Amino acid sequence: MRLLFLIAIVCSTLLSFGQTRYEAAKAFQDQLNREFADSLKSPLKTEDRISFKELPFYPIDTNFVVVAKIERIEEVEIFEMETTTNRLPLYSPFYKAAFQIDSFPIELTIYQSEDLKNKEGYENYLFLPFTDATNGTETYGGGRYIDLEITESDILVIDFNRAYNPYCAYNANYSCPIPPRENDIHIPINAGVKYVDKK
Repeated sequence: MRLLFLIAIVCSTLLSFGQTRYEAAKAFQDQLNREFADSLKSPLKTEDRISFKELPFYPIDTNFVVVAKIERIEEVEIFEMETTTNRLPLYSPFYKAAFQIDSFPIELTIYQSEDLKNKEGYENYLFLPFTDATNGTETYGGGRYIDLEITESDILVIDFNRAYNPYCAYNANYSCPIPPRENDIHIPINAGVKYVDKK
């Protein structure tokens, strides 16, 4: 009886943890939809915003919420990240993150913006641009982004359900960072925002 009780407690805890991750991803996606519908925040062209209903998302899948082992990059080299225009914003590698998805080992570099790190409210902001095997078919060909924050831990939760498209996917007036080659994931990441090319 006691063993069954303990098993029930563990299962309940795991279910609650999964629900928490699901709810967090859903809240992010709902917020993103609100921003795209907001005339003051939306990257959409006026005609597209007027007809906008919601972004196309993959179904939320908590298997794409990973706990990455992170290592701080000590020898920081500031570099110019390529963009979709001639703009070259300065970034520095901040963490190396290692994790697995479906037993496939992945290592990505997480970056810090040199422009934003001294801006109030963005001191802990980190940037994860990546490409994967869905680009150009189900997702935007130029890759996607995830926003993260600095942590004092040696692990970092990365939720690919929060992956979003660069603004230039919707409006060519934007200048968007191009994910460095080292952040190419060779498997499909079927999570986050999809892309529908209206052209």
